[in-house]
Amino acid sequence: MDKKIIYGIAGVFISLLSLSIISCKKTTAATPILTAANVTDSIPAGGGTISVSFTCNDTWSIDTTGFSWLKLSQISGTSGAATISATAPANSTGISRSVILLLNAANGQARRITVLQIPVIFPSYNTSPIAPDATGMGSTAMQINANIKMGMNIWNTMEAPGGETGWGNPPITQSLIDTLKKAGFNAIRIPCGYWAQGHVNKATCQIDSAWLNRVKEVVQYCVNDGMYVLINRHHDGDGDPQLTGASLDTAKAIQKAIWEQVATKLRDFDEHVMFASYNEPNATDLPTSIVLHDLHQIFINAVRSTGGKNAYRTLVIQAPSTSLDLANYFTPGAIPGTPYDSVPNKLMLEFHWYSPANFCILGGDASWGPEWRYWGANFHSTDDTLHNSNASAEEGYVQSNMQWAKKNFTDKGIPVLVGEFGVQYHADHCPTPADSILSLNSTSHFFGEIVRDSRANGLSPFLWAGVIDRATETIVGYQDLDSLRKAAGY
Repeated sequence: MDKKIIYGIAGVFISLLSLSIISCKKTTAATPILTAANVTDSIPAGGGTISVSFTCNDTWSIDTTGFSWLKLSQISGTSGAATISATAPANSTGISRSVILLLNAANGQARRITVLQIPVIFPSYNTSPIAPDATGMGSTAMQINANIKMGMNIWNTMEAPGGETGWGNPPITQSLIDTLKKAGFNAIRIPCGYWAQGHVNKATCQIDSAWLNRVKEVVQYCVNDGMYVLINRHHDGDGDPQLTGASLDTAKAIQKAIWEQVATKLRDFDEHVMFASYNEPNATDLPTSIVLHDLHQIFINAVRSTGGKNAYRTLVIQAPSTSLDLANYFTPGAIPGTPYDSVPNKLMLEFHWYSPANFCILGGDASWGPEWRYWGANFHSTDDTLHNSNASAEEGYVQSNMQWAKKNFTDKGIPVLVGEFGVQYHADHCPTPADSILSLNSTSHFFGEIVRDSRANGLSPFLWAGVIDRATETIVGYQDLDSLRKAAGY
């Protein structure tokens, strides 16, 4: 074949190949970019604005079909950075409302933006917010937690229906707190109720001023002795996470209104005073834990909004059902995860310890198991063996759980407190005087084990009840107290 023909054919082939390559380069699509995530955000009941920022490398638009209460700053745009502002007026409908915004890009990417707004049910009680005041608020939640050697609850008093004496205890006095201070307790947890105890106008959610003054007075007793004090909502709607619909909307409104008032009343106390969202909220699974997360978020936002020292106060949220077994729902990165706080290092997590239940809760044999009257490897009865604890639920069990809490929370910068622990009284059920003494010894041993293992793993423990006679304000449980003190490092 003629060389010119060969060269000609080769040239045509090369040209076609080049055109093909050029054509391929021209038609290769850019990687689709839409940096927005699927997000859920809330607009306050009284109205407000939220914003979502993102970058897209193509045109985009938002489907606005089916809603009118939410106004958007723009509903479409071209390639580049964008910020969409969504604004809503006060929600006076009486029920929660929500909308899902569908953000669609021409490059095939799409996102969902969910906007929520609870209704205005009660008036706002954040009527006198002040500028943030960091005076006396310099410690982190972790540092405060480390300073608590052993804590005590003032049980069955401020949370009793109708008032302090509703469950048979006398009113709290300065001398009661003085006695506990001298005994070695340096922190007090005050279970306190409002709505369910008859201290609130149910139509407006306004707390009786005399009750708020009394709460402040009791907190002052603790502050006078230089003690840390934790005040919570106790037996005051703790089952809220199980609610739905309008009942849940009301529970959220109550949470906001109560904490706006309590936080404002106690705003001038320094970091020795801490607030706790609930007591033992009845959240048992993911859906109810998400509801509890929302209720905790309302608590945090309400306290912070009042300003002053509350802008920096340490706040305590409860694990679902205040259970260590369910606490992982609130770890960072989990679902629903840790509630957001605008102030870093000022949140604590709380769980309670009444395990094993046979020993801590049962006061007699039950269908599901016997009452355990004796607890601890060296505290078993030889003649009442049915009522000995199982070895798997003794010292090693407590130690492993507290170590787990340290690994999963404390080591990750999340301080943890054991808001309650306690033991049922078993000595009067024992068959012999020697067994009764053994039961009392095992209770003291249990108390010491809880405090020792808690402090060894960076947790702060609060005894629920015991040690002191409330009527005479004198120490009566010296054996238990000695065990507690020794474990706390005194």
